[in-house]
Amino acid sequence: MAAAYVGRFAPSPTGPLHAGSMVAALASWLDARAHGGRWLVRIEDVDRHRCVAGADPIILQQLAACGLHADDAPVWQSQRGAHYRAALERLVNEGLAYPCACSRQDIERALAAQGRLRVRNEELVYPGTCRDGLGGRPTRAWRFRTAPGLVQWHDRRLGDRQQDVEREVGDFVLRRADGQWAYQLAVVVDDAQQGVTQVVRGEDLADNTARQILLQRALGLPTPGYLHTPLVLAANGEKLSKQNGAAALDTSQPMDVLNSAAAVLGLPEHSGPLPLALAGWQRQWRDSYNLPRD
Repeated sequence: MAAAYVGRFAPSPTGPLHAGSMVAALASWLDARAHGGRWLVRIEDVDRHRCVAGADPIILQQLAACGLHADDAPVWQSQRGAHYRAALERLVNEGLAYPCACSRQDIERALAAQGRLRVRNEELVYPGTCRDGLGGRPTRAWRFRTAPGLVQWHDRRLGDRQQDVEREVGDFVLRRADGQWAYQLAVVVDDAQQGVTQVVRGEDLADNTARQILLQRALGLPTPGYLHTPLVLAANGEKLSKQNGAAALDTSQPMDVLNSAAAVLGLPEHSGPLPLALAGWQRQWRDSYNLPRD
């Protein structure tokens, strides 16, 4: 028997929600409601250097103003370090994680020595310098030990996907040099402990999926289903984000906000109440993308 549906919206409090993040919020809410499931909100504040003080209550207020209410109290990643530490210790004990002494400059120099120059906006592939020891240098970070081979999965919108993580990413970071927990480890631990069965998030995060599947397998955790939603683009053609000046959502007219997000998802306008959008989600997303039916 299939597990009951649990979905989640997991914003980072680097500022208020903008038009792009509302698309992911609405899609995840609609998908949970369409499946008669639960919808959770998790504040992903594990990267404390990027977080903006006071942004998390604003995000929760914006969601509430638009009628997007979670079925349980929000969870903050900054309060869950013990869980991430336990996961890292398990990986270390099983030989699947190791300490790394390399700085970013060290990695760039090692790659340059191999004739592998970095391409703008692409991953800085770790060359495995510390796999067999630190050479007397102090530990800076902890990395996951990858292996050759393709990781394959199916995205409910994007279709069949695959990635060779060892070749395209290399051994990726689990705990950073500044002591912060890496997104990849935190999200895998949290999704499993919260019982998340379906991850609905922006398409910009699709490239993280293979790394997360490797961690799920290594930790003996279930792999949820994935659906990556279309992105809202800025005037320069790049993803709309707080980094490129995305304006905070004005939720004083919540139906305008919701209809703008619905349009990105290919849904028709609706005048409210919000549950009316469910029919559009089921018709256009399930039928257009051949999504699974209950």
